[in-house]
Amino acid sequence: MKPTETGRLYDNIAPWWDAQEDASATGLRFAHRAIGLAVRRGKALDVGCGSGGRIINALSDAGFQVIGLDVSAAMLELARRRHPNSSFIHADICVWRPAEKYDAIVAWDSVFHAPYAAQRPVIEKLCGALAPGGVLLFTAGGVDGEITGEMCGQTFYYSSLAAEEYWRILTGQRCTCVLFEHDQYPETHLVVIGIKS
Repeated sequence: MKPTETGRLYDNIAPWWDAQEDASATGLRFAHRAIGLAVRRGKALDVGCGSGGRIINALSDAGFQVIGLDVSAAMLELARRRHPNSSFIHADICVWRPAEKYDAIVAWDSVFHAPYAAQRPVIEKLCGALAPGGVLLFTAGGVDGEITGEMCGQTFYYSSLAAEEYWRILTGQRCTCVLFEHDQYPETHLVVIGIKS
């Protein structure tokens, strides 16, 4: 499935997603840990920002200037309403090219929608977009392969490399892994935090 198709699926469920966002604390303990590791509190990128809830709030509250990126136009419209002082980019992370460096990048439950063949280049791109001392937090399936899953009557595509492959990508991009955790046992949900040297 192409990311633009995933964007249209999220367009279809944007109001439902936004209602869930207000009540969710998923990933916040990891976001706060990543924020605490950042050397500077300049610009932060939220990849797959959705309707702009908890992750953007955490980054903004910590003093970052937040840029949200998402492939869903409907999600971004909701995010713009929530955060009129933040910037937003409607783009597919697989083809988007960063024009600047970031002190923090968060991709919580987003890049696992990228096609399998794009997993390595996307993570390499995010590592390359970090300023020195910048922090990357992302999640993956951690099991090599592709799957589909149902949400709100929509069929979503997911892909992931093996966990150790993400480790190799980060170290190859001069990022030190400071957290590498399966946080939803028995589900294979991998959380990774890396710091750019």
